[in-house]
Amino acid sequence: MHFVSELVADKGRRVFTIHPSATVLDAVREMDQRQVGSLAVVVDGRLIGIITERDYARRGILRGRRSDETLVEEIMSSNPKWVPPSETIDNCMQIMTRDRVRHLPVMQGEALVGLVSIGDLVKAIIERQRATINHLKEYIAS
Repeated sequence: MHFVSELVADKGRRVFTIHPSATVLDAVREMDQRQVGSLAVVVDGRLIGIITERDYARRGILRGRRSDETLVEEIMSSNPKWVPPSETIDNCMQIMTRDRVRHLPVMQGEALVGLVSIGDLVKAIIERQRATINHLKEYIAS
């Protein structure tokens, strides 16, 4: 696996979303129910931000905000970094490391077609390395 398009095809295109006017408590409940660490913030099908567990901890809890009174739009990361499906997994890792983000929306034009996490990328890299090692072992043994 070398490209984000392959990763998205493998894990699925389903992206969990939330509206910016939802409460942070609603967002946290949704992340818990879906067992994900982030939600895309979408209005009329258009990506406007992303809310993560980190946003909740740093911009919510640590600032004394009440989850049931604070809106997603108040703590979300606006204008998130994103990548096209043609981006390489290695470049995604560089973007995430450089920009200190753990989730990247995948956009094809204006359409949100996936979301990849640092964990997704690490898993793909490990699988790719495992395949290379197995190939080299077979080559040496033959």
